[in-house]
Amino acid sequence: MSDYLKAYKHSLDDPEGFWSDVAKGIDWDQTFTKVLDDEEPPFYKWFPDGKLNTCFNALDRHVENGHADQIALIYDSPVTDTIKRISYRELRDLTANFAGVLSEQGVSKGDTVIIYMPMVPEAVIAMLACARLGAIHSVVFGGFASNELATRINDAQPKVIVSASCGIEVNRVIEYKPLLDAAIASASHKPEACIILQRSQCKADLVEGRDVDWQVASASAQAVDCVSVNATDPLYILYTSGTTGNPKGVLRDNGGHAVALNWSMKNIYNINPGDVFWSASDVGWVVGHSYIVYAPLLSGCTTILYEGKPVGTPDAGAFWRVIEQHKVNALFTAPTAFRAIKGNDPDGEFISDYDLSSLQTLFLAGERCDPATIEWAEAKLNIPVIDHWWQTETGWAITANCMGLEQFPVKHGSTSRPVPGYNLQVLDEQGNPLPAGEMGKMALKLPLPPGCLQTLWKNDQAYVDAYLSVYDGYYITWDAGYIDEDGDVWVMSRLGDVINVAGHRLSTGGMEEVLAAHPDVAECAVIGVHDELKGQLPMGLVVLNSGVEIDHESIIKDLITRVRNEIGPVAAFKKVVILKRLPKTRSGKILRGTMKKIADGETYKIPATIDDVAILDEIANALK
Repeated sequence: MSDYLKAYKHSLDDPEGFWSDVAKGIDWDQTFTKVLDDEEPPFYKWFPDGKLNTCFNALDRHVENGHADQIALIYDSPVTDTIKRISYRELRDLTANFAGVLSEQGVSKGDTVIIYMPMVPEAVIAMLACARLGAIHSVVFGGFASNELATRINDAQPKVIVSASCGIEVNRVIEYKPLLDAAIASASHKPEACIILQRSQCKADLVEGRDVDWQVASASAQAVDCVSVNATDPLYILYTSGTTGNPKGVLRDNGGHAVALNWSMKNIYNINPGDVFWSASDVGWVVGHSYIVYAPLLSGCTTILYEGKPVGTPDAGAFWRVIEQHKVNALFTAPTAFRAIKGNDPDGEFISDYDLSSLQTLFLAGERCDPATIEWAEAKLNIPVIDHWWQTETGWAITANCMGLEQFPVKHGSTSRPVPGYNLQVLDEQGNPLPAGEMGKMALKLPLPPGCLQTLWKNDQAYVDAYLSVYDGYYITWDAGYIDEDGDVWVMSRLGDVINVAGHRLSTGGMEEVLAAHPDVAECAVIGVHDELKGQLPMGLVVLNSGVEIDHESIIKDLITRVRNEIGPVAAFKKVVILKRLPKTRSGKILRGTMKKIADGETYKIPATIDDVAILDEIANALK
């Protein structure tokens, strides 16, 4: 039996034995005697009587084990022309010091702290300092709109908010302080203090009696030791789906989170202590929590914090420069980043300017990756390109090609096998498992493995309603897909993106694959628009590669023909619109639902997470 199958079978047949062994990779203040508390389903608890500190496991233990001088964090900021390397000892000392600053403002175990920061080392320090004190951090993406920040302030009720004077985009400075002040003014909950990092690019006005200067407070603060917490105590709240009303605060524990993420680095990503791991994301998103901050540091790696873009800082060779300069061993980013690079440099000319010999693997996640983008990356980089699937709620991969266990042949469009710990099933409307190859609703049999959400912050019922009420004993992922004869998983679309054309249920993901394979297409989306006769009809929205000068009508005709040939006439695919760009969230997800409402003439709310509001008006004009 292969290493992957052994691990997967062990994790399902004997989850307590499997996770008990895995948990030996973490330093415990009090070793657990019980692995899984299943007395109150569907609320399961891992390592319920264990005690530990996540910050100690991420920093102090490496210092104490002889790795104090190893680089823990590389801060690379092309927008400020800054590179800073911070050792494990330095990062521990900075974190202990800032924990002292928080402590002086009254923060202690169990308190909440909102972190509203750009991609600077202080954001990581603030997160780890909260963990050091046993406080609960909630990171809100820097530059988020005031009203959205206010809803999170009201829900999390932070004792302190940590922020900065500004964030920096490619060609502009975004002042954070006015946004923060407006959010606090409109929120019903008021923090006791705000700690503000003054950046040289913009100095913020401080509110006397409430605001504290980070640098001034740090100069006089006393370092604080790690506080032991229960494994089941909360580590952080991360809000998701804030565009649909009240934000849902995903709640992550300390113990299960540390155990799962530490295990994932070697077994999924094949990364060893001392290797350089780069997750090109943002600390405001779950990928930033899991794979910029916690997992690499828990496992003793060097992690990269990148304040820049895939293109534009300064060009489409930005990623290759970082890889060469810091000898990156594995890169983890969103498919949209590679589509942007491919769209700007379709022939990959920038790649030849850099030495990428250190790079062993590219991992993609965040939304479904079209095979054309994977094929482009494989051809240009000549390394394994691994599309894997996970969610904010799970905190780490549900399916992946587990490179540290066994590498399976890559099937373009598949996210490979379920990761050990996840009992993934594809179910019909009645909750019956579907045969191989048949598309249905993707669900995880409870209990979820360590590292996944425990519940929603102060709202157990909403957790049950949103995720556990569709099928008894299952967590619903809200994704549609199938598992093939080999056991490989194909996540085709969100359930809302399965369209019904004259009674035929069709995945928009399959049509997007066809469009994305066209040599002139940089990226695309397919939405289902209302049709009186057939219920819904698919519409393709495409962005062309930079420099394409072919007649648009001929490209549109070619795209329609390709879909009809590969999907079949049943798709009734007849409409393609060429756009300058697609509307996306700041994490790179395409706003298909918003575009569908625009196409159908429905009223829509401008999503708080959108990166470019002006594009919505352009799309409305294009779809008229």
